[in-house]
Amino acid sequence: MRVAYLIEPPFNYVDDAGTVTGCDVELARYVLGQLGFGDIEFVETEFAQLLPGLAQGDWHMTTGLFVSPERQRIALFSRPIWALPDGLLVRAEDAQGLTGYRSLAASDDLKLAVIRDQVQHLTALDLGVAPGQIHVFETYTDAAQAVYDGTVSAFASVARAHEGFLKSNDDARLAVVNVPLREREPAFGCFAFALSASDLRNQVDQVLNTFIGGAEHRILMTEFGFADADVDRAL
Repeated sequence: MRVAYLIEPPFNYVDDAGTVTGCDVELARYVLGQLGFGDIEFVETEFAQLLPGLAQGDWHMTTGLFVSPERQRIALFSRPIWALPDGLLVRAEDAQGLTGYRSLAASDDLKLAVIRDQVQHLTALDLGVAPGQIHVFETYTDAAQAVYDGTVSAFASVARAHEGFLKSNDDARLAVVNVPLREREPAFGCFAFALSASDLRNQVDQVLNTFIGGAEHRILMTEFGFADADVDRAL
């Protein structure tokens, strides 16, 4: 059983001992273990390859992804495993002036980093950020570096991913700005499967339905910095 992931703490990352871990990784380990899959291989990839890799048979399941109508045409999705708001990674000195997508749209001089094919790209466009203001990157690390370098003013992703990045890097030069709920409500993330893998998706859902929100699940999520309120949003 192969599961694709990308480096994005606290969801997926490699710890100091060289072990792949994170809340999505450990949830996948639990679920697939309950289904009798003893040999699980976690395959690191880039975001843009997650869904094409399913279709090509490179892996059987991916880390949690936001669900959209476009993605539902090319993949199957599990029940929600989390529901999280967007955030902007910015330089600390700019945190007061950048309050969300619309604050970026207010000035053509401000540039926004996004990861290729992530939903934050479309959200930014919908909220008035001009196409010419948006720089597309392949990896989280490259987009974050663009904020460091001043190539862009902000990097849009899941707020919790930015918080995990700052915790791992412990750098006071950067800060996270939470996108206001009036701009974007928390969105559901789900494991993804190939269109031909409905049996596997259904089996995973059966386990998730009895595990998500329970005491063991809450303990697991607490280990990666999530509160009960974060878990409740996915119920």
